[in-house]
Amino acid sequence: MQRYFVKPILKTGMTFDLDDNTAKHWLQVMRGEPGDEAEFVDGQEDLYLGRLNEDHRVQVEKALETYVELPVQVTIISGLPKQEKAEWIVQKATEMGADTVCFFGADWSVAKWQPNKVGKKLTRLQKIAQGAAEQAHRTHIPSVHFFTTLKQALSELSADHLVVAYEEAAKQGEQAKLVQLLHQVQPGESIAAVFGPEGGISPAEVQLLSEHHATVAGLGPRILRTETAPLYFLAAVSTMLELQ
Repeated sequence: MQRYFVKPILKTGMTFDLDDNTAKHWLQVMRGEPGDEAEFVDGQEDLYLGRLNEDHRVQVEKALETYVELPVQVTIISGLPKQEKAEWIVQKATEMGADTVCFFGADWSVAKWQPNKVGKKLTRLQKIAQGAAEQAHRTHIPSVHFFTTLKQALSELSADHLVVAYEEAAKQGEQAKLVQLLHQVQPGESIAAVFGPEGGISPAEVQLLSEHHATVAGLGPRILRTETAPLYFLAAVSTMLELQ
């Protein structure tokens, strides 16, 4: 069954109009017809079942009980990669349960975003996040942000736990700190995880993270690509905190 995010606050028995994008997808792409049903997540992230009326408005039939979100809020903070990799990270991190996805202009980032194009790029990435959230049947759309530096990101974001995936730690055989950290995390808490771009994290950035009391962890014995590391981390979070 299709799932869509809508802005109105829904209640059982009410009817509402579809926004243009949702109407186009359901009525034209999916060939929806009167009587068809779909799931709708409203502006408060509550889930409802709706039926399409003859006038192409939606009748809210009932509230649905579901909880598909991770038990902790995970913020992915990635050094800015090339555009197609940024899109991949947003899409897959959304499917795997991230709460927020952030990019920052890392010291060793190859890609650069011009200030006058940041808004357009974020709009596209936010649209990708919504599509992925609908596909994954989530009730939350991750917000996507960009910071010019890691320092700015750390000053504007907050989390109960901060970890950085550092390839030098992996090369040195460090394999325990991530597991130890996840054993400490409690349901309802938040984790921010930092990942380097294609060029890696610079020593200055590692020092900055250490000053913020970040856990420096390896992600296993293999060196992962910038677009793979966040997914490894999210899979570990799900395995440790969700699959019990």
